[in-house]
Amino acid sequence: MRTFTAVVEAGSFVGAMKSVKLSKPAVSRHIAELEQHLGCRLIQRTTRRLSLTREGQSYFQRCKDILSAVREAEAEVGATTLEVQGELRIGAPQTFGALHLSALWGRFAALHPQVTLDLVLSDRIVDVVEEGYDLAVRIARLPDSSLISRPLAYTRMVLCSSPGYLASRDLPTRPEDLLKHEIISYSYWSSGNTWHFQGPTGEVSVNLHSRIQANNGDTCRAVALAHQGVVLLPDFLIYDDLRTGRLIELMPEFRALELGVFAVYPTRKQLPLKVRKLVDFLVEEFRIPPWRASRDEEHKEQ
Repeated sequence: MRTFTAVVEAGSFVGAMKSVKLSKPAVSRHIAELEQHLGCRLIQRTTRRLSLTREGQSYFQRCKDILSAVREAEAEVGATTLEVQGELRIGAPQTFGALHLSALWGRFAALHPQVTLDLVLSDRIVDVVEEGYDLAVRIARLPDSSLISRPLAYTRMVLCSSPGYLASRDLPTRPEDLLKHEIISYSYWSSGNTWHFQGPTGEVSVNLHSRIQANNGDTCRAVALAHQGVVLLPDFLIYDDLRTGRLIELMPEFRALELGVFAVYPTRKQLPLKVRKLVDFLVEEFRIPPWRASRDEEHKEQ
């Protein structure tokens, strides 16, 4: 397994010789014996380059996990301190990633200089296993049950609009009043154009027609700040707008959903040390989320 992973990472048999301290014939023999043992080809060999077969790609990732677990086990019973190393492929929602995660990666990289980060921001829900992510940050009511998850924080959806928009319109006091207003909606919202609220007498739902919709929260916020309608956005995005009065919360007695911010990762009995360290780091960083800290500070001032 060590020889195989070394060949893949080096891109050649010759390149792997130094890391595994074997001759080229020995490296070739290890790969041939491994393929014979598994009963399938792992590497396609040509005169110009090597490439992994589909089986080889799957086996390569499992080998990396197994070898990492071996190093961790040896470090736990030995006298050595294990250095966190390897690549971490991380997915996160675009707006949340830019606002609340971007400043954290440098600190994590400084703590673990042997780790490389591959950061992918997208509002599309990625398939963590199929697309090869070590970890993804997701904002949802409940995370995917097929994955392991760790809660990081919570965010509240807030119905709001700008004072400029409200200047020439009646203030909505109940969900049905929204039918008379211009609606700005987030197109990835799980319930579509049906917005749900928890009111004094129970849950109330209203089916709305959007004048403007976008698949990006920043765009929805910008349209609302341009006085173009009513929008439902998470407080992690608009907490400063609410604090300064650029946006005003509407119908506060009708509460929208509260969503969790989760770190999710593939179900593995032996979680790689690099992933474990990253999860612990994120949990600590979001112990007091910025949008909660801002609100607590505002309450103190009042």
